Amino acid sequence: MADRIADERTGPGRGEGGGPSLKPNAIGFVDALVIGLNSTSPAYSIAAVIGPVVALVGIYAPGVMLASFVPMLLIASAFYFLNRIDQDCGTTFSWVTRAMGPWAGWLGGWAIMMTGVLVVGSLADVAVSFGLLAFGLDSLAESDLWRQLLAVLLILVMTAVCVIGTEASARVQNVLILAQVAFLLVFAVVAIYRVYADTGTLGSTTPEVEWLNPFGEGGAALTGGLLLGVFIYWGWESAVNLTEETEDSVSAPGKAGVWSTIVLLVTYVSVGFAVVAYSGVAFLSENAAEEEFLFALLAGEVLGGWDWVLLLAVSTSAIASTQTTIIPASRTALSMARRQAVPRHYGHISPRFRTPDVSTWWVAGIAIVWYLVLNQISANALFDSLTALSLLIAFYYALTGVACAVYYRRELTRSVRNLLLIGVGPLVGAALLAWLLVESVRDMSDPANSYSGESWFGLGPPLVIGIAIALAGVVLMLVWRLQATRFWAERPGVVDPALVPHRETGHGHRTGRGKEPPR
Repeated sequence: MADRIADERTGPGRGEGGGPSLKPNAIGFVDALVIGLNSTSPAYSIAAVIGPVVALVGIYAPGVMLASFVPMLLIASAFYFLNRIDQDCGTTFSWVTRAMGPWAGWLGGWAIMMTGVLVVGSLADVAVSFGLLAFGLDSLAESDLWRQLLAVLLILVMTAVCVIGTEASARVQNVLILAQVAFLLVFAVVAIYRVYADTGTLGSTTPEVEWLNPFGEGGAALTGGLLLGVFIYWGWESAVNLTEETEDSVSAPGKAGVWSTIVLLVTYVSVGFAVVAYSGVAFLSENAAEEEFLFALLAGEVLGGWDWVLLLAVSTSAIASTQTTIIPASRTALSMARRQAVPRHYGHISPRFRTPDVSTWWVAGIAIVWYLVLNQISANALFDSLTALSLLIAFYYALTGVACAVYYRRELTRSVRNLLLIGVGPLVGAALLAWLLVESVRDMSDPANSYSGESWFGLGPPLVIGIAIALAGVVLMLVWRLQATRFWAERPGVVDPALVPHRETGHGHRTGRGKEPPR
């Protein structure tokens, strides 16, 4: 078939040299959904952005969270339909390679791997800080040495859980999501109750439906809010990275990704209403610079002596995400290795645990080094690297949306459903993210908009970090291109009509991996 990619010595799920495969059917739909949710770190994410968002758009913060959901849902649709015809743990890397060629695919894979490197250390740091605060160990939380030491230890423990097995990871995630959601619900319910009982200690405001209007503060404020809002949804695609290890891999992972975004929407809007209603705009705007530690302030105000409940919510959220954020990076490295897009040893799969042990430990190791080195420069340098994260997220999400429409292009006019859900929707999502990418670059070019406020080469540090990561990826890609040629011989194609869901063909309807070349 013309649209098939050249034969691969290691097929789907298989390790280096055709060795052991990833363990099929290791988790179910619910497990995948939970992992997708935890990858976004809901409690930490909402804690980190609620203050800055309110500072930009005031009471319309819930509306901005609603607007930020739109491109995520459209890109989740692209993940769903691409996973239907290619259940590859490399997701964006594999799909973009098939639709647009190896060069674009490699850069998409590189972006995913680097997001894990940039964020894992920060998540572990937040988990440790809030955990110590929850147990009254404030002095340890303020000690750079102890905080960084415990953060590294946490990364190592969570990495070990990832390597030990996908089932073990899912069990840990199920416990953490239950604790996290329970803590958030307690906070939201108590906050809203105290608003209506008029027992709040801050400038409480009765919630109104009008708060869901994202255009309430105008275009400039909406743009800034969306730049922050998109970040809090990032990570749900971890559910799809586990496609080769999930029951009903053709549809369950994609559905888990879509439902993750919907559950996140409900969570963020609900907590957003509770926070804005209880605190009022003035308090949140004045303390916006505290970011995630704003929740630590609110915990004492809303819950009194039970403030540890909210602190634990943020801690468990960050712990869960520390583990799950490693998954997309390690699975993408595995997928790239078995296609010979990176050295083959990154595709090694543990014979005992049936997980990609080499790539998992490499991601964790590089993330630890990144975290420690930037902390030695300054805490602001670490925050600036997190700001650069939005560039990578917008890039590979937008690339996936375009790849969906391109790969399915011959099927788009066969039905209105195909046109809207597989073509127009993903392209609109990609366009919105591309626009946010451009706006992010403009914002980051001004050093005054960075955490450090310093100028690197006349630009803001986050933009310099983003450019440096992109250039490093291009250089590594060119170097590997000279050493291994097989992957670069792959040519883009179109989806096999026989694999398209709900399409009648002369050979009957079927679905499959869309992966194996003809033998």
